[in-house]
Amino acid sequence: MAELVRVQKFLADRGMCSRREAEEWIREGRVKVNAIVAELGQKVDPDTDQVTVKNKKIPAAPKSKLTLIMHKPKGTLCTNHDPNAVLTVFSILPKDYRNERLFCAGRLDKDSEGMLILTNDGDLANRITHPSGGVVKRYRVTLQKPFDPELIPKLLKGVIDEGEHLYARKVIPATEGPDANTRVEVHLDQGRKREIRRLFEVFGYHVKKLKRFQMGQLKLKGLGPGTVKPLTNKEIESLFKQ
Repeated sequence: MAELVRVQKFLADRGMCSRREAEEWIREGRVKVNAIVAELGQKVDPDTDQVTVKNKKIPAAPKSKLTLIMHKPKGTLCTNHDPNAVLTVFSILPKDYRNERLFCAGRLDKDSEGMLILTNDGDLANRITHPSGGVVKRYRVTLQKPFDPELIPKLLKGVIDEGEHLYARKVIPATEGPDANTRVEVHLDQGRKREIRRLFEVFGYHVKKLKRFQMGQLKLKGLGPGTVKPLTNKEIESLFKQ
C-alpha cells in the first residue's frame, strides 16, 4: 500500500492542475474516488484508488518535470479544461510543448498580460501559489483616471469583497513618462481572482491595462508576447527570493 495523499495533491502530482485549482474542482463535484464524489481533504492511495475528473481517468504521473515562463498576451485564457475557450495559453504553445500536461502556477485574467509560469510540477505550483511561499508578484497598472496617492494606505489595508480580503503589499505611483499620473506599480503576495481589478474598482477606478513583469527576483525579459522558454533550477529558485 502506497502512502496516502490528499486528493488535491494527487491531482497536482499527476500534472492535472495546481492544488488550489484541484480544490475548486472538488468543491464543484467534478472529482470522484472509486466512483464516489470526492470530499475536500480526502486521502487516496495512488496505487489502488481510482480517481477521475468529469468521469475521465487520471493519467500516469509525468516522467520528468518541466517549468516554462511565458509572456502571456492579452486576450488568452489561462485554462486547459474549458471546451468553449477559443484561445488559451496552451493553444499558442510551441509544438514541442503542446503534448506536455502543463498547467498555470498562478493565473492572469483574459484582459491581462505578462509573466506566467507553466509547469507539470504540482509541488512547485503549490509553493508559487500558496501565500506561505512568499512569492511577491509585481504589476504595472494603468488606470482610466489620475491616481490619488492618498489612497495608498487604504489599498494596503485592503477591503473585503465577496468574502475575500483584497489588499496590495506595495503601491508605487509612476513619476516619469506620458500619463504618469494614471500609472502605478502594484505588488501582491497573494493571488485572489482578478484581485487588482476588484481592489481598484472598490475605490472607483477602472484598470485599463495590467501587466505582470516580475515574480520574486525573476523578471520578464527578452520574451515577446506569446513566447516561452524553459526555466533553469536557479531561475526557479529566484521566484522565492525577495
